[in-house]
Amino acid sequence: MDVSTSSRLATLGEVSEGRRAGAAFVDFLYPSPAKRSVGGIFKWWEKRRLGYNAIVGAGGTVSLGVIMLVERLLGTGGGQGGILTGVIVTGLLANVCYTLGPVTESLLHKLWGRDVRPVGPHLFRAGLIFSVGLTFMLPMMVTAVRVVAWFVSGLLGLGLP
Repeated sequence: MDVSTSSRLATLGEVSEGRRAGAAFVDFLYPSPAKRSVGGIFKWWEKRRLGYNAIVGAGGTVSLGVIMLVERLLGTGGGQGGILTGVIVTGLLANVCYTLGPVTESLLHKLWGRDVRPVGPHLFRAGLIFSVGLTFMLPMMVTAVRVVAWFVSGLLGLGLP
């Protein structure tokens, strides 16, 4: 086998691996619904909790990195205790809200039985999007306000940190 054939095969293998990883992510975001029982619903949701936490945590890490960079550039950093508290509280609240997903789906199942279509995958995606958006938006908005305050105080000569 010549070099060009082996490199094409290697490239095909890499594409194939990439497609499998992408397919796994799509399966994670668009899963089959849970078995129609309260236990099946909770099991379905718990299988996805670690992935949810990883995705939300990655979003929070990016936000945290931007905040720390801005704080360093402005010379106002040093409050890592407050940041750590915010990270812990956010993580706990995200998981409390995540638990509302199986509770909601179970209640709908108990109320309407098989007359209602499974809502778990839709609730999961909506909650994931909302959670990631929240981890980006709230810290970024607070940081933007701090940057504007720093800029305005510099213009007015107030010297606020």
